[in-house]
Amino acid sequence: MTVYLLALLVGIIAGLRAFTAPAVVSWAAALDWLNLDGSWLAFLGYRFTPYVFTVLALVEFVTDQLPSTPSRKVPMQFAPRLLSGALSGAAVGVSSGQLAGGLLAGVVGAVVGTLGGAEARGRLAASFGKDRPAALIEDAVAILAGALVLGALG
Repeated sequence: MTVYLLALLVGIIAGLRAFTAPAVVSWAAALDWLNLDGSWLAFLGYRFTPYVFTVLALVEFVTDQLPSTPSRKVPMQFAPRLLSGALSGAAVGVSSGQLAGGLLAGVVGAVVGTLGGAEARGRLAASFGKDRPAALIEDAVAILAGALVLGALG
């Protein structure tokens, strides 16, 4: 059950921030906290993969603060979040022999994170009168949830 919960949580992280979830999973794999050896997801544990995903996550944090960032519900934002959630959830699942369950939980989490995050951010932005504080809260939630997943895997 813990595997499914972690896969769901990493999927939610992907729904909030598309590159944060694979960064978390790749760091866990690189630190040998997540065993992906022999699976098609082993590339997540390669030497430079965590750094690449971390840089992409940082770029995503910065670009999300821009006023022209498109809605996460449009296909060009929604599809990568689903793919990221599926990939990250599958990685958590495959480490425990639950590939299909982890993949499904990751996708469900990505949908929840994407739609729920957009709703929450819209409400927070309306209450603050600006989007930046809402985006920063969303960033903090994604980072803290990522740290929680890393802690649980470690």
